[in-house]
Amino acid sequence: MKQTENSRRSFLKASVAVAGTAPLADRLLPAQTAESSGALMAYIGTFSSPLKDVLPTQVDLPPGNGRGIHSFEVNRINGALTPVAVQEMGTSPSCLVINGAGNRLYSANETDRVGAGKEGTVSSFAIDRSNGKLELLNTVRSGGAGPTYVSLHPSGKFLLVANYFGGSVSVFPILADGKLGPASDIQNDSGKLGPTRATNAPPGSFAFSGHDRTHAHMIQTDPSGKFVIHVDLGLDRIYIWKFDDKKGALIPAETPFVSFPPGDGPRHFHFHPNGRWFYSIQEEGSNLVLLDYEAKTGKLTARQTISTLPPKFAGSNFCSEVLVSHDGRFVYAGNRLHDSIGIFAVGQDGTLGYVGEEWTRGNYPRSFTFDPTGNFLYCCNQRGDNVAVFRVDTKTGGLSFTGHYTPVGNPSHIVFLDLAK
Repeated sequence: MKQTENSRRSFLKASVAVAGTAPLADRLLPAQTAESSGALMAYIGTFSSPLKDVLPTQVDLPPGNGRGIHSFEVNRINGALTPVAVQEMGTSPSCLVINGAGNRLYSANETDRVGAGKEGTVSSFAIDRSNGKLELLNTVRSGGAGPTYVSLHPSGKFLLVANYFGGSVSVFPILADGKLGPASDIQNDSGKLGPTRATNAPPGSFAFSGHDRTHAHMIQTDPSGKFVIHVDLGLDRIYIWKFDDKKGALIPAETPFVSFPPGDGPRHFHFHPNGRWFYSIQEEGSNLVLLDYEAKTGKLTARQTISTLPPKFAGSNFCSEVLVSHDGRFVYAGNRLHDSIGIFAVGQDGTLGYVGEEWTRGNYPRSFTFDPTGNFLYCCNQRGDNVAVFRVDTKTGGLSFTGHYTPVGNPSHIVFLDLAK
């Protein structure tokens, strides 16, 4: 069912009405303390240094209002966040990942201030399971400027890093104590840059962000861990690597990359739970692409392209995050400038159908994440300096604002840890 502009206004009015009742409901709900056993913790990475003085030409970087990694306790009933602590960092830990054991956290520190080569850094932290507090273990150079994404190999033995401003990807061994060893592999992207206007941009769009040079924006393994996939926005490509889990090395796959329409700028991707459908979001083209994934070879084949924006939209927009629901029935797409989360139903063959969109309650939604239950969605409004909490209707895919805003300077990424497990 497509949502008209009038129905969208009604949807927003209804959301505001719900928001107005939230404070009373919150007073009636039990609270937890961070020191209590079984707390659900949230860690939010932020832009926490004056990046505008370092990288003045980038349109999406804020002045650095965050203070590092902010930790919160999550109310499991209403989704509200209560501040617990801040790991002070001036290097913009903009992306976080927690290991499977829940005792280590790793951050990509999106800076280029280290050494003559202007590299960024990645850091390792120990997590105190009794209270969720962080302790820095070590920090190493990331192998390129502006590391913007970190993920873990399923074995838990390697950290994968995408260096956005360096146009490179790196692999780091994780030592027995959780510290990071020297990089075991660094690969630099190369090729022909895409144009300043996206092939599939909305009418009247002037969206231009990443076609000035190579920009590795995301890196992650496939579900098996046999292949590593990374995105280069500036080259309009997604690369596929075979992964040598003995050496921690990246080896070009049989089909080493898939190309996207010039200028569209692939940014992030997410696998469907079945492991066969792969959804990529294009930052400047403002669209989602469904690709079929061949697990044996790592090959990706595009099958559908659909706009992330409502029908008849015109103007500039920058896409951000793509997220598949836990049950695989819905896909969510982030729109910056339009400041919305597009909602799409997944058909029996994996194709997407537009359902509607929800206002993010803040400016420039950089990313969003489900809580462990999939019942709440947390949106990091980068320029709005807040995290907004939405309740998820798992039957319809709809998002309802809970009324909970959490003030965080330039939030970029949120991850969760259940201390009860």
